[in-house]
Amino acid sequence: MSNRLRDRSSSQVKRHNHHHETSKKVEAPAAAAAMPNYFTETLTCPFGELATNLSDLELRETAYEILVGACRTTGGKPLTYISQSERNSERAAAPTSTSSASLQRSLTSTAASKVKKALGLKSSRRRKANGESESESERVKKAVTIGELLRVQMGISEQTDSRVRRALLRVAAAQLGRKIESIVLPLEMLQQLKPSDFPNQGEYEAWQRRNLKLLEAGLLLHPLLPLEKTNTAPQRLRQIIRGALEKPMETGKNSESLQALRSIVLSLACRSFDGSVSETSHWADGLPLNLRIYQMLLEACFDVNDEASVIDEIDEVLELIKKTWVVLGMNQMLHNLCFLWILFSRYVATGQVEGDLLFAASNLLMEVEKDAKEMKDPDYLKILSSTLSAILGWAEKRLLAYHNYFHSDNTESMECVVSMGVLSAKIMVEDISHEYRRKRKEIDVAYERVDTYIRSSLRAAFGQIMEKVKSSKRSSKNQQNQLPSLSVLAQDVTTLAFSEKAMFSPILKRWHPLAAGAAVATLHSCYGNELKKFVSSIGELTPDILQVLRAADKLEKDLVQIAVENSVDSEDGGKSIIREMPPYEAESVISDLVKSWIKTRTDRLKEWVDRNLQQEVWDPRANKERFAPSAVEVLRIVDEALEAFFLLPISIHAALLPDLTDGIDKCLQHYISKAKSGCGTRSTFVPSMPALTRCSARSKLSGVFKKKEKFQIAQSRKSQVGTTNGNGSFGIPQLCCRINTLQHIRTELDFLAKRAIANLRKSESTHVDSIADGMGKAFELSAAACAEGIQQLCKATAYKELEHYLEVKAA
Repeated sequence: MSNRLRDRSSSQVKRHNHHHETSKKVEAPAAAAAMPNYFTETLTCPFGELATNLSDLELRETAYEILVGACRTTGGKPLTYISQSERNSERAAAPTSTSSASLQRSLTSTAASKVKKALGLKSSRRRKANGESESESERVKKAVTIGELLRVQMGISEQTDSRVRRALLRVAAAQLGRKIESIVLPLEMLQQLKPSDFPNQGEYEAWQRRNLKLLEAGLLLHPLLPLEKTNTAPQRLRQIIRGALEKPMETGKNSESLQALRSIVLSLACRSFDGSVSETSHWADGLPLNLRIYQMLLEACFDVNDEASVIDEIDEVLELIKKTWVVLGMNQMLHNLCFLWILFSRYVATGQVEGDLLFAASNLLMEVEKDAKEMKDPDYLKILSSTLSAILGWAEKRLLAYHNYFHSDNTESMECVVSMGVLSAKIMVEDISHEYRRKRKEIDVAYERVDTYIRSSLRAAFGQIMEKVKSSKRSSKNQQNQLPSLSVLAQDVTTLAFSEKAMFSPILKRWHPLAAGAAVATLHSCYGNELKKFVSSIGELTPDILQVLRAADKLEKDLVQIAVENSVDSEDGGKSIIREMPPYEAESVISDLVKSWIKTRTDRLKEWVDRNLQQEVWDPRANKERFAPSAVEVLRIVDEALEAFFLLPISIHAALLPDLTDGIDKCLQHYISKAKSGCGTRSTFVPSMPALTRCSARSKLSGVFKKKEKFQIAQSRKSQVGTTNGNGSFGIPQLCCRINTLQHIRTELDFLAKRAIANLRKSESTHVDSIADGMGKAFELSAAACAEGIQQLCKATAYKELEHYLEVKAA
């Protein structure tokens, strides 16, 4: 960028030095020719390349010769001009001097330029090249003709100007009354100017070669009328030109070579479409030669000391330039198209800092659109298509990624660029495209183009944001407490969406009523793709995962809100945009993950219960409370699970708490069931009565139940009890420990439910009250199981005591 600025500054200094030398009448032809063609350094000219090596300098000198010749043959008094910055001082210095013709002309010119007003251009602020203001004594009247202004603007030296005017006087004297369009100017110039009219032989030969190349370009390479294959004149002209380019030809009045050249040139230049001899000479009106020459003339509309500024005298300058139309075969439509390109390319070449030029080009493009509907000439449409393609290509390079090129300080420029891009595309589709004209498709070109710009630029901006987030993540990977990448991305996308809504959507809404909606739909899709990849890789619930999902949910709500607000006035109420935004269902994903988390916790709890109950001995001496240590651990794990659940950063605690309490309830029931199982029943501890016999009191079988029999009965009872209590875990102390354990669990269940309700009310959940009211029934199955188990164990203990009593009695 700095090199480009230096180059521009250097070129400005060179032009100023040249202008200064010219105004002092210092003859410096080489310096005078150093007016560069700025836009070709940046953009390729759409008018087409010439098939000969005519330089911009040679084309500019040719354009000046045509201009001077056209103005002289139209007659009339020369126009005078006084620079805008000098007119006020002139009026202040001589307010009563109103009779001078020059002054009258100056006063007329002080009015606002009609061309500038039509194009939306501001009046230029004339400055000295060194940036200093002129003093009052320096602001003196410097009246010159418009022709003199054009000479300076086109970089033509006074020596060259004098030579051109001298030659044209000789032509006028030799061909009295002939108009400029009826003569072949290069041919006449070759005859009228001699080596003695030039400072040296080298300059004369260069001038002669230029005129010969012009004849070749206008008559052979780019003729208005196609050359007939049977015509031998073109071949003879090529031979003459080839020979003259190798060795300068004699151009005296009686020169045979010149007479031969004249004969061939006139035969080719005076052809017409109907085969008759035309009164108009066609030597500079073929495409693209005429446009390239005309381009040099239009370049004079820019201030030689400020390349981005259009001169205030543009009305008078264009008035003279249009006199060349008869020679160059120009018309208003071609002029509009050519001037459009000049304004646009100058804006690009001068660093895109002068928005007036872009605004003027945008306004002129509207005129070109009108012309395109009327003009169906194939040659015009070809030039129009190439010009619009160049403009559209440049515009779309910026609009397809407008976040990289536009910001809050240049939104006006963006509006012009969009206008030019859309209008160029519309003209190309509706007025140039044969397919469109044939089918007459109902296509909203503006809407489709802007929709493409929005979606393309937002995708590009999203990609840049994502890359920035990844890069930042890599550079700070060792830092603690970092936000997950997708959480940061969601925040940045939200910022981008609101910035888009505030800055760009109001501009783009002119062509796309749902501009903001299209933007947020694109961002929604881009982030959604990344979120899908993330969700598919989730293994288990973590705080980072929940943070990402909550950030995604918030982003989606913001994007949908923007879309809804943008669609208030739309025909379908924004349904088309909303359909483009399938829900992320972040809450559903969170719900599924939390349910999975709950299942994992409860499954682990059940496994722990099974494993520890196998090792539990129900020893009442294990702690002073005289209940099982396993119960303490079970309740601790349950309490931790509830606490961990409420620490989850979610807003659906109320909805999922019943799932957790149900899972815990089942695990506790499993524990209670295991705690009371195997304790025995009445039949376990109290033997059934023996069957009745028919023996009487005096029966001799009374010895059946002797001590030996009693011993066998006692042994049988001991064996029955041993079956249920072979490991001693169902002794009376152990049974009491089990009862204490179940009572402890039963008591703690109430505290667990109350703590859960308290945590629930502190959470972000909705519908808390209804869920909290239902928490009174939490763990009710476990509580009922505890009550039932306690009753069963108490009975077992009583039977155990009875058994012990019977054993003692039996003994």
